[in-house]
Amino acid sequence: MGRRVSNDASFLVEAFRTRTGQQPVGVWAAPGRVNLIGEHTDYNDGYVMPFALAQRVLIAAAPRDDDTWSATSLNNDSTETFRLADLQPGMPGWQAYVAGVVWALQEAGHRVDGADLVLTSNVPEGAGLSSSAALECSVLTALADLNDLDIAGLERAKLARRAENVFVGAPTGLMDQAASTLCTTGHALFFDCRTDDAEQVRFDTASADLEILVLDTKTPHALVDSEYAARRASCEEAARILGVAALRDVIDLDSALERLPDAVIRRRVRHVVTENARVLEAVEVLRAGRIADLAPLLDASHASMRDDFEITVPQVDLAVETARASGALGARMTGGGFGGCIIALVSSGDVERVAGEIGRGFAGAGYGPPGHFAAIPSAGAQRLE
Repeated sequence: MGRRVSNDASFLVEAFRTRTGQQPVGVWAAPGRVNLIGEHTDYNDGYVMPFALAQRVLIAAAPRDDDTWSATSLNNDSTETFRLADLQPGMPGWQAYVAGVVWALQEAGHRVDGADLVLTSNVPEGAGLSSSAALECSVLTALADLNDLDIAGLERAKLARRAENVFVGAPTGLMDQAASTLCTTGHALFFDCRTDDAEQVRFDTASADLEILVLDTKTPHALVDSEYAARRASCEEAARILGVAALRDVIDLDSALERLPDAVIRRRVRHVVTENARVLEAVEVLRAGRIADLAPLLDASHASMRDDFEITVPQVDLAVETARASGALGARMTGGGFGGCIIALVSSGDVERVAGEIGRGFAGAGYGPPGHFAAIPSAGAQRLE
């Protein structure tokens, strides 16, 4: 969302006073997320396991006495105003994510009065860390409180997804909004994309003397839309041939592969089925507190995305390979592919060293410098003050 500004609540309150001339009623926050494991399983009715980041969107808000919403982004240094009549799907610009939430709430039968909203974000954009879901969920959390709306957490996630799918026009699944809404501190979210069942699974990396490095390769997401559509179409065609509702229902992988005539489709199916199995194994590993045993699952997930689903790019592969060569226990691409971030499981205190090695590898290959941070499993959307 443009330039970097403070993500401190007191700074935001002061900015709200300066911009609107009044005191906000409160400050709300919703985080970005990283997916620990489970890629391209969501639209196959499978399993995912994201966790919320400490990076988040903060919103200060106060009600208005008219049917107007004023949204100010400190990152963009811009203010956009809209009224009920303006709530039409397809609205352009960053404000569509704000307006879409108002629209989704109204469409669901909730009364939503006008409000002044001032926001700031430190969720990296374009890195596959769900900055848009964080924005939607922070707006929804603020508006629900301002309007005394009693909406359960999962329903909030579904409303935010509807805002993004229908109003903004981005075909995301429910994982991003569910993570931003439902996650709790020190846990990953085991989420069943068919039943919407959610379980908080303890993910206390510090107690295991481990950390999660998130490294943004800053690779442009080339061909994402067309390649995503192609992968999804392959999965749907495979399910049709196999006579199952979704690839989640494939039990005997070898038998299924024998029935598929196309080599490309066989590779796609192998990724989805084995990735679902890896998520289930990761859940058991975390339930047992054996965080270090995630490492081979991360490695296998990356190899599957690289070789079977074919969604990695050279920068991503180099980052993963360098992380492993530099001592990371395991590493993989995270997100939809064709760029974006990797995650690496490293020993405590090793984040900067491993990230530095990857940076030197990038420089040697002629790539631009990556960004990085240590990920802390954090809380979902909430009121701060």
